[in-house]
Amino acid sequence: MEAEMISHSKFEPPTGALEKFNDDGYLCLHPFYDADQLTELNDQVERFIRDVVPTMPQEQVYFEDKADMATLKQLQKMFEFDEYFRDLMENGAPRRIAEEVLQDEVVPVNMQYFNKPPGIGQPTPAHQDGYYFHLDPCEAVTGWLALEDVDEETGCIHYLRGSHKTPRFRPHGQSGVLGFSQGITDFGSPADYANEVSFPGTGGTFLMHHAKTVHWASGNTSKTRTRKALGFIYYAKRAKLDHIAKDAYQTALDARLKITEMI
Repeated sequence: MEAEMISHSKFEPPTGALEKFNDDGYLCLHPFYDADQLTELNDQVERFIRDVVPTMPQEQVYFEDKADMATLKQLQKMFEFDEYFRDLMENGAPRRIAEEVLQDEVVPVNMQYFNKPPGIGQPTPAHQDGYYFHLDPCEAVTGWLALEDVDEETGCIHYLRGSHKTPRFRPHGQSGVLGFSQGITDFGSPADYANEVSFPGTGGTFLMHHAKTVHWASGNTSKTRTRKALGFIYYAKRAKLDHIAKDAYQTALDARLKITEMI
């Protein structure tokens, strides 16, 4: 029997979502999926990993330890390889929220799977997604859905409230972290941490942030628990992509990762 997902047509963002997003640079919605829907979604993720991942290009599949298949940490472009996740990306509630907070039609760009394996899941450096996107104007969002409970031990997300309002990106440099190749080089001042907000939560918690919002996460120090999530990236239709800059960035990144045997 097909899973019943929250559809684009049924879902309406909560009252005040746009105002809160504009003020803070992020939203937190909980509960987003009920227990049955979350179970169905986790089952579909397991199916995708088992059946689809072996057919994907290596550039789309990241491991903490390339020699250990159990350390899968990130998948790219899931919705391009599977009908179930294409429907979720193109017709699900995350798209409706993106349209509300961007006040525009949106372009579905990427659906990602994230995991921080127990004990070895690396920290996510402080960064701004828009630095990777090469958009003008930088009008895009990233959604993040917790597939299981998440806390400080397993690596919950932290935001820098209001950081999306700055006209320019913070300076970024190579981080050495697979999947998050650039990190903010001047992050960590008292002013940064004064505006820090963290989001531990139960499975089904959904976050969405602006592409200029500074965010980060610690590593997973738990010896037994994973930290699994899905990510959703949408660009506003009015945002124009610099294809030359984007392609050059991706080509250089792929080459560097292959040289270092990270993919």
